[in-house]
Amino acid sequence: MDAVASYLKKHTEALVKDVGVEPACEITGKSKATLGRYYSDHDEHLDRFMPIDAVARLEEAASYPHVTAALAELKGISLAFEDSKTNSDRRGGVNSDVIALSQRFAMLMAEYQQSIQDGVISVNEAKRLLRETLELQRVLIDMKLHLEEEAG
Repeated sequence: MDAVASYLKKHTEALVKDVGVEPACEITGKSKATLGRYYSDHDEHLDRFMPIDAVARLEEAASYPHVTAALAELKGISLAFEDSKTNSDRRGGVNSDVIALSQRFAMLMAEYQQSIQDGVISVNEAKRLLRETLELQRVLIDMKLHLEEEAG
């Protein structure tokens, strides 16, 4: 499987698992088996990908737009993601963001240190690193939005 297909399948799996398999079935009208085929790396499913309308519906229910972000990353595009779906103001400001950023970076480095101790990063360790990286990205996006507000 080529790198792009593998990357998209991994992010499709993350999307389904973020929403939950059962709720994802209800949202998309697809069976567990069908959803599983969309992110399966088995030879018989290499050319199967989730339809874009199903991705859109799932991303509406997910905590993060996994597939959209993956597509953007593949094209070198960065997205600004606002995870609060309300019109409420984000708490704090740039100072709070700097503190949160340093805390998240420390957590990422601690996770990396623990993961690399045996010289190999396992699949589970990679998933934990990915989660920390996503959290770090969210803090950076908040910081960017606060800086844009201050810049006027």
